[in-house]
Amino acid sequence: MAREKIQIRKINNVTARQVTFSKRRRGLFKKAEELSILCDAEVGLIVFSSTGKLFEFSSSSMKQIIEKQIMQSRIISKPDQLSNNLQLENGDYERLSKQLEEANRQLRFMRGDNLQDLTIEELQKLEKTLETGLHRVLHRKGEQIMEQINNLQKKGLQLIEENSHLRQQVEDMKKGKELAADLENVLNDDENSSNSITIISNSGNSRENDGSSDTSLRLGLSCAGWK
Repeated sequence: MAREKIQIRKINNVTARQVTFSKRRRGLFKKAEELSILCDAEVGLIVFSSTGKLFEFSSSSMKQIIEKQIMQSRIISKPDQLSNNLQLENGDYERLSKQLEEANRQLRFMRGDNLQDLTIEELQKLEKTLETGLHRVLHRKGEQIMEQINNLQKKGLQLIEENSHLRQQVEDMKKGKELAADLENVLNDDENSSNSITIISNSGNSRENDGSSDTSLRLGLSCAGWK
């Protein structure tokens, strides 16, 4: 049975139109994806439905594809301007190439290469240029040497100050130790003096006790004589 050919015209039924839109949109996006894969092409597809809803497909970045399309449209619409731009770019390229070539030539001369083609005037000019450059180099070298000397002097002063500070700390520590030793000696002397006083006091008491005993003894003897 042959497939009935659908007449291409607007579908009046809203529901049928929406169903057909969804089916055809999916098929269209599928074909676009196949085209991008098979042919290695950048494909961007934008579809708005009858209700204004957006559907899109892009093989890479939609933004880049749109920018490329806009640029291509400008090139096609303004071929004369593109030609002028290319001519300007070519002129700039030639000018820059000549400047680079001249700079390399002067650099070879300063190195002492390819001097056989120069005239006396050119050699004198080159000599003057080298002398000026050498003077600037020597001047800059002298400035750097003076900067290094100043930095070394500053570091030397800092080291002297740090050394003086360390010496002061050592002297303070020595004084602290001497004071501690003197205090310890004073305390030892006070302790020895206290012990001496205690011994003397004890000796005095013992002598008093001995005197009392002698007195008692003498009194006892006297009483016996009386009897």
